Amino acid sequence: MRVAVIGAGALGCTFAALLDRAGHDVTLVARGAQLEAVSASGIHLNGGFGDWQTTKLVAVPRLETPPTPGGDFDLVFLAVKAQDTATAIAEHGGAIDGTPVIVVQNGLDGVDTVSKSLVDSSCVGALSIVAASYLEPGSVRVTTPATTYIGRGTGDPDAEVRRIEAELGDALRLTAIGNFVGAQWTKLLVNQLNALPAITGLSVQEVVADRTLRLIMTRSMRETVRVGAATGIRFGSIQGLGNLRLRFFARLPVVLGQALPARFASRMGPVPNPGSTLQSIRRGQRTEIDFLNGAVVRQARLVGRRAPVNETLTALVHEVEKTGVFFTPRQVADAVAGAEAGTSAGSSAGSLR
Repeated sequence: MRVAVIGAGALGCTFAALLDRAGHDVTLVARGAQLEAVSASGIHLNGGFGDWQTTKLVAVPRLETPPTPGGDFDLVFLAVKAQDTATAIAEHGGAIDGTPVIVVQNGLDGVDTVSKSLVDSSCVGALSIVAASYLEPGSVRVTTPATTYIGRGTGDPDAEVRRIEAELGDALRLTAIGNFVGAQWTKLLVNQLNALPAITGLSVQEVVADRTLRLIMTRSMRETVRVGAATGIRFGSIQGLGNLRLRFFARLPVVLGQALPARFASRMGPVPNPGSTLQSIRRGQRTEIDFLNGAVVRQARLVGRRAPVNETLTALVHEVEKTGVFFTPRQVADAVAGAEAGTSAGSSAGSLR
């Protein structure tokens, strides 16, 4: 299969390397130091999916528009951050419109946004639970190998989704699921793992090991479920989480609910996992926090609610983006307590009950 992967971050490179290992013809869109490194010696993938040095993969700065729509590729993976979608479509839309596109993206809006821009393409969503770190140009380490879920809409997987699963499932650990929209909300909860590492500079495991931060993370997760429920969402089933279990979690006292982030961290193993948002900050790139915790805030407003924990975490990530200075756990706790009390961030201290 001829496959293009747009987005040469940790996940895009992981997918590109796995597709190369499975024998597909892969073109990776990259830029800067990443383009130079991959063009010179390919991608070195190591960690959870094994060790692999790509052999046939080609890196390019831009996809050229073919003579006929969708003529150069059988499938495209769009693996850019949510905030970079418009730019990626503007640069490569002419080359891929008419080709089936798998949108590998966090947040709630990716598939709809791409579908509206690429009117001749069939778009499928992908939610990846793989934890990978972009160590240096041309090198990616997978700390948590996991399933990537594909689907679209709220119904059962359609024939095209099943076909993609059959063709690429073994290479990429793809699993077709129903109620993909609900699964996006479940993944939004999983992505609550990202904000606090970006705010504190700690790994996910270190954040969860800190009682103060673990309780804040639990509150942000519980708030996410409550907002989703208020919008009428039926949470999709991924990673052993589903609608009934998450609604039960949302009713638990915080001190009991902290078992959920602890479970996520334990699955990551001993290798420190910085999370994708902290990786972006370390590279001096804009983060996708507005499409993670920020998405919860926007959805809450649509149903006349507040999401003070997610609102505070979003603001603190933006502060770190701007200043490069991380916050201590106590500072984060004070900011969250102030927001929940209806005051300005950081102006009030309080216990996280």
